[in-house]
Amino acid sequence: MTDAAEPAWLTVPDLVERTGQTPSRIRKLIDERHLLATRIDGVLKVPADFLRDDLPLPELHGTAMVLADAGFSDEEAVAWLISEDDSLGTTPIAALRAGRKSEVRRVAQALA
Repeated sequence: MTDAAEPAWLTVPDLVERTGQTPSRIRKLIDERHLLATRIDGVLKVPADFLRDDLPLPELHGTAMVLADAGFSDEEAVAWLISEDDSLGTTPIAALRAGRKSEVRRVAQALA
């Protein structure tokens, strides 16, 4: 079991600094679900775990699409990805980062 610590959050300016992309490109990545964001105290934020090597985690996009198809809003998808999932034994984002993409997507599809 992983430690379900509070995730580190990145704002759009943080993402611009980390990725070298423009603010409009970051927003496009969010709009196209290559990154998922949620509003915290009115500020759009992305969990830092959604990046690898300062780029969007490649496995995130397809998983975000599966969750959207299952009726999840982006905010609900973020909450699910960063919350402990009993069937995975960890958070879905930790499982994605560990290479368990198919398993995570199977669990996501079952939520529909």
